[in-house]
Amino acid sequence: MESATFETELSLFKYDNLEQLPESYRDLDEGERRERIEAAKAELGDDVVVLGHNYQRREIVEHSDFVGDSYQLSKEAANADAKYVVFGGVTFMAESADIITDDDQSVVLPSMEASCPMAGMAEALQVDAAWEEITAAAPDSDIIPITYMNSYADLKAFCAEQGGLVCTSSNAADAFEWAFERGDKVLFLPDKHLGENTAYELGMEDAITEWDPWDPEGKDAAAAAEADIVLWDGYCQVHERFSAEHIADLRAERPDANVVVHPECRREVVEAADVVGSTATICETVANADPGEAWAIGTEIHLAKHLDRWHPDVEVLPLCGDACMDCNAMRQIDPNYLTWVLEELVAGRERNVVEVAPEEKELAQVALDRMLEV
Repeated sequence: MESATFETELSLFKYDNLEQLPESYRDLDEGERRERIEAAKAELGDDVVVLGHNYQRREIVEHSDFVGDSYQLSKEAANADAKYVVFGGVTFMAESADIITDDDQSVVLPSMEASCPMAGMAEALQVDAAWEEITAAAPDSDIIPITYMNSYADLKAFCAEQGGLVCTSSNAADAFEWAFERGDKVLFLPDKHLGENTAYELGMEDAITEWDPWDPEGKDAAAAAEADIVLWDGYCQVHERFSAEHIADLRAERPDANVVVHPECRREVVEAADVVGSTATICETVANADPGEAWAIGTEIHLAKHLDRWHPDVEVLPLCGDACMDCNAMRQIDPNYLTWVLEELVAGRERNVVEVAPEEKELAQVALDRMLEV
């Protein structure tokens, strides 16, 4: 199948080389696992770097050489120049690492099941079909596509080919301004909440419409032709769970607590929060808090737990209390999987390598380079 001028396929079938965890690794206890992971890392030395995303569980983070958000971790991998990059994250993150690391570095994703649902809500083939409809409805408009970092490499490549770029949650407004300097309209995907919050930040909240690829009645090409910003109907299943009621309940119970949330949250949640920002901003907010302050965290539950451990002088609360959930995709990076792929590397066997096709990789790099211009 073909999207634009390069071949691609649905993400479900993209990495059919990834393997399940062998039976012998499925019942390791934490003590044995810790010893074996550390022994493998010591054996591999500078040949391996282990990356742990902020949303990973403690048992992954404690073995990681670097902890952070997705693009930050990819940059750390490139700078480390290790032969093997073991990415404790999800598929699109491993792809991003493969894009910006050297060709002689192998990127390993411990579990084949770690696939971000939001990234899967905007397949390049699907976007290509929508692009034909939208551009046909607005033939005299220059439409610039912007994809959030939380997307597959082929969608990044598609955006590059159509004159667009990539953005992160911290530079989305800059990316929008870059696009409007070069075109008339923006197609933003896959996260409609980040797109809406960015539109509000720019004072363009009245210029948006949504494109729902899943519903024939939700794909209004005429409305897309009239709007300045077309938001793809995708979302993060973790951040969409937060509600304004969670913040209202928290303020009633803990009027002394402050609230910081991620911009992937719904608009009403962002409006009710004290601080809004990326995972890096959330971490900095807690790190810079005065001793004794209380901060409720509106993002994936494991980051709230990490911040609570890392900053014992600050009271860190999950915004939705016991109802807060973890990211199911991140949960697939089980520490037993980490043990397995590291020991296989010691034995000279590379398991679950994520490799972006050369042409796709080149175009995706263009989209990332454009992001660095803003």
